[in-house]
Amino acid sequence: MLGRLGLDLPIIQAPMAGVSTPNLAAAVSEAGGLGSIGVGATDASGARMMMTELRSLTERAFNVNVFVHAHPRKDPEREAAWLSALAPAFRKFNAEPPSALRVSYRSFIEDEDMLRVLVDLRPPVVSFHFGLPVAAHVTALRDAGCFLVATATSLSEAQAAKRAGINAVVAQGFEAGGHRGIFDPDASDDCLGTLALTRLLVRRAGLPVIAAGGIMDGQSIRAALNLGAVAAQLGTAFIGCPESSADDAYRAALFSQAAEHTIMTRAISGRPARCLRNGFTSLAQQVQQCPPDYPITYDAGKALDAAAKATGEGGFGAQWAGQGAPLARALPAAELIACLAREMQS
Repeated sequence: MLGRLGLDLPIIQAPMAGVSTPNLAAAVSEAGGLGSIGVGATDASGARMMMTELRSLTERAFNVNVFVHAHPRKDPEREAAWLSALAPAFRKFNAEPPSALRVSYRSFIEDEDMLRVLVDLRPPVVSFHFGLPVAAHVTALRDAGCFLVATATSLSEAQAAKRAGINAVVAQGFEAGGHRGIFDPDASDDCLGTLALTRLLVRRAGLPVIAAGGIMDGQSIRAALNLGAVAAQLGTAFIGCPESSADDAYRAALFSQAAEHTIMTRAISGRPARCLRNGFTSLAQQVQQCPPDYPITYDAGKALDAAAKATGEGGFGAQWAGQGAPLARALPAAELIACLAREMQS
């Protein structure tokens, strides 16, 4: 895998939709790793602009990540109940909740425009989160020369990826920050940690394995390689880089005691995701209502975050972070990659 992509180091920067930028991805790739951008939160036009900008900054390989979630089930009664439960928080910030919730993100499964952009621009790597694309999309991307990667949280998901023609899997341990990549968020989750899952997939998945979850330094990368992984994927480690788009409140929270207390919650987006404890997670623990499907819930979460920010409160955003957050460093991406490489050798 490393040779095919021309990587100098077995280090992959996680896509982190909404936080990763073309500048960050390019800096990682230029430093010898694999930079990534997430386009699941934008449309085909936005994805084209991001990839074009990234290509202008580096000639090296990079990864483009898309979301492959099931179409959300609209449930007006459930959505109204969720908005009603959040209404006191909105009013605290002198705002009213939306009158209705929208489906803000399209799944790659049903986004032919996104497929055309990917086939046209041919990014070296395309990765999938929340599930697997349909067979026709896999064939089209493979024919375009893309190396395909899918997130797996279990052996069964990794085996499904192999049957679908995926080239490698990201073993996402329960420690990982951001959205849990489990295919069915309502199914039983064994919550396998990075160490156990990586070794299990190395032994039995039949695909190259990329370890992810709680990996923050070179020693941890070396440990993942010793388990048989071909590379390690780091997300939280890159949030503090100046090239990321994390806002000031997010950065301040990452380098505060909040980093020692991450929590898995559905309240922000409708899917389980690990983030720093903040005002939103505290609110979620008080709300008894079940949130709507992903990404419908995200529409309410983004509106509440905007209302809070309008009053100067930055603790209601999606401050994704993994359990290794207390080890975060505020370094430019190239310096962080160099530091990780030195630590791998020590």
